Amino acid sequence: MASEGQQTDRYDVVVVGGGINGAGIARDAAGRGLRVLLVEQGDLANYTSSASTKLVHGGLRYLEYYEFRLVQKALKEREVLMGIAPHIIWPLRFVMPHVKELRPAWMIRMGLFLYDHLGGRKKLPGSKGLNLRTHYAGEPLKDGVTKGFMYSDCWVQDSRLVVLNCMDVEQRGGTVLPRTRCTGAERGDDEWSVQLTDTVNGDVRNVRSRSVVNAAGPWVAKFLGNAMDMNDGKDVHLVKGSHIVVPKIFEHDDSYLFQNTDGRVIFAIPYEQDFTLIGTTDVAYEGNPAEATASDDEIQYLCDAVNRYFKDQIAPKDVVWTYSGVRALYDESDEEDVSAVSRDYSLDLDDRRAPLLSIFGGKITTYRTLARQAVDQVAPLLGAPITDWTGDEALPGGDIPDGDFERYLERLRRERPWLPEAMAWRLVRNYGTQVETMLGEARSLDDLGEHFGSDCYEAELRYLAEHEWAMTAEDAIWRRSKLGLMLDADQRERVNAWFTGHEKKRATA
Repeated sequence: MASEGQQTDRYDVVVVGGGINGAGIARDAAGRGLRVLLVEQGDLANYTSSASTKLVHGGLRYLEYYEFRLVQKALKEREVLMGIAPHIIWPLRFVMPHVKELRPAWMIRMGLFLYDHLGGRKKLPGSKGLNLRTHYAGEPLKDGVTKGFMYSDCWVQDSRLVVLNCMDVEQRGGTVLPRTRCTGAERGDDEWSVQLTDTVNGDVRNVRSRSVVNAAGPWVAKFLGNAMDMNDGKDVHLVKGSHIVVPKIFEHDDSYLFQNTDGRVIFAIPYEQDFTLIGTTDVAYEGNPAEATASDDEIQYLCDAVNRYFKDQIAPKDVVWTYSGVRALYDESDEEDVSAVSRDYSLDLDDRRAPLLSIFGGKITTYRTLARQAVDQVAPLLGAPITDWTGDEALPGGDIPDGDFERYLERLRRERPWLPEAMAWRLVRNYGTQVETMLGEARSLDDLGEHFGSDCYEAELRYLAEHEWAMTAEDAIWRRSKLGLMLDADQRERVNAWFTGHEKKRATA
């Protein structure tokens, strides 16, 4: 596709898709010495990977579908991921009230026993039974809810996990290009000619690569058809999951997993200190994944699900924010219940001289193992080593001594006593040791520049623009942080104006 005499960049791997799978694959490949380019049509984690329930978990409910291999794989990853990103991944305890009409107690005990032992748990506490008449977790629940169980999983700042993997790609010599769509790919004898279009200014460029990885998420099949004129025949189910956020409806730091009357489970999770996150739905989806939104029926469904358990009732009018994401699930069965379609992944390798690897399915918890297996498939074809290194190297900001978040937070507050307590906690939870880069030589809040409201200052926006590819207010206050929840409409508009001015300055520099 490049015209004669036109110079093109050359890579070993072009990864199409800047969600968690693409970011993880690009990081793994870059760490093996391969020349890597990652392109994403929108912002990093623009779609599915910023719309999860934000858990690193084994998937307790998948045991009912006999997905033992998937659950075991995910359980093993929880503590690995905590080790490389202790700032954005941390332990979370879940309370599961028991409703005997929905699942018998023996089934739950057996499932929790497996959950405790399948993954070689070392750091996370095990499960136990609860008397909700006396336990603090029973206080916000209706009086008829008297028994329950408690178990462990982990929280993750999902979109930040994507961004940190991409930061590591660049630190290891790779290239990351958000807002760049792959609009064509032609296979030659031993390499691909790949056409890229800048979605901001429309500029078109061509690169060459020895391999292509299709990690386009819900667009995985469409990319094969449109950009490559290929149809691999995989049966891909598009499934929409929606979440709602409401002002917090309980005071403690544990989360809830509620059994619903339709057989599904619903999470209620403490969120950004002042809110409760509730999700998720599972709805078959048709249409553009970029346009997925929570329907009125989904919002009501989630309200009804938690209202069966909480004394304080919520209604759609209480919802302060919703978000939705579309997953591409691969399944060869004729299963009509989208909740029962496997969340495991499938890797499809076309290993001709210029290999093509397509990624189907997957979940945040297993992204690192998916990435390792994906790169293991193409590495021998590119002369790269087979190695498992990504679980031993901290992600940017994750090099907290001994992974001790609280001790690092205490040190930061001693060294910068002018930082408000809640703000210091949020900054370390989002940026880890990178907070030092963000704060620089600041000795007071005034040194952080313009104040936009809440604890949003110019220093944070500048850091996000210069180090994390943020180009708009949405990038900064809804994906890389959740400051949007704390800012009113006028304050959000001021943030947007700041980014508009910053982008103009950058374009003319």
